[in-house]
Amino acid sequence: MSQKRFFNFHAGRGEVQIGSRHFRLPQQASVRIALGTALVIGGMLGFLPVLGFWMIPLGLLVLSQDLPAVRRWRRSFVVKRERRNGKRPARNGRSAGQPDASNEKTGE
Repeated sequence: MSQKRFFNFHAGRGEVQIGSRHFRLPQQASVRIALGTALVIGGMLGFLPVLGFWMIPLGLLVLSQDLPAVRRWRRSFVVKRERRNGKRPARNGRSAGQPDASNEKTGE
């Protein structure tokens, strides 16, 4: 059975999917950077009404489209989550759910 994801980010298309809604990011890099920065700053003021701490990860997601450092953080997070969920093989060729043979005790 295919599990539908609640949240999805399509970097190539510049689109964010939350539930059944699709949101397009602005095409101009300067507008995306301004939007992402505003979301992060607004998220830091999340204790105020209307603003919320949910704005920080959303702002970082928007910034990851244009800033290589943020993009590396996002990609690292995605890879770790996929490995934890068993959807991606580990680097050494073992699948994420299999134990390492070198850690097993030898029968003596």
